[in-house]
Amino acid sequence: MTNDARRQRAATLQLHGILAHWAECAEQPWLDPLLSWEESERARRSLERRLRCAHVGRFKPLADFDWTWPQQCDQRAIAELMTLDFVPAATNVLLVGSSGLGKTMIAQNIAHQAILEGHTVLFATAGQLLGDLAGLDSDSALRYRLRRYAAPDLLVIDEVGYLSYSNRHADLLFELINRRHEKKSTLITTNKSFSEWSEVFPNASCVVAMIDRLVHHAEILAIKGDSYRRKEAQEQAAARSRKRSAKAAT
Repeated sequence: MTNDARRQRAATLQLHGILAHWAECAEQPWLDPLLSWEESERARRSLERRLRCAHVGRFKPLADFDWTWPQQCDQRAIAELMTLDFVPAATNVLLVGSSGLGKTMIAQNIAHQAILEGHTVLFATAGQLLGDLAGLDSDSALRYRLRRYAAPDLLVIDEVGYLSYSNRHADLLFELINRRHEKKSTLITTNKSFSEWSEVFPNASCVVAMIDRLVHHAEILAIKGDSYRRKEAQEQAAARSRKRSAKAAT
């Protein structure tokens, strides 16, 4: 490696003491290991910080997902999303489907992969995000929090449609979507078709404009079928029943 390349690495790491004494340090045998250690440690700490701040939570890996269960689920499209090409393009992702079909799990896998690839990510349910914004009692606090939600490379808003919200909540979500429009990617999971979003935000005048910005540059994936969670619950109940019957027979 050339001295110029080493010097650039030291500058990127902001090792000002090394740079100030570069003539003395440039040919030292410990310089390359030092730069590598510093780069590795900073990368590790950055990953830990981004994982901690993202609030993705525990999730099942896609490798364990039962792709045969949903009646409609485009596995190839989801694999393409896992490449994260949509993030630098500031493209939105909308996962639409009824409860229990794995929308949240897919969103968590995409979010986690984005973190591993060096992107900043924030994961929140719609209730958490809108409750947080609406609960602020000063304009300065609201502006600061909106900047926080607008900043990540990927913002995941989970469970839009499970609750209904006031006009103020709708206005706050529109403001956030508008700030991120064509600048950062937003991933939304929802159990409602866009024609039903007026039920989520009754009487809100900004719903059409909000949807317009979300779908302007977006990948929209529909997942259809019966609830996998309900299937698992039924299987567990049947297993317990068989176990009780076997004990009773003995």
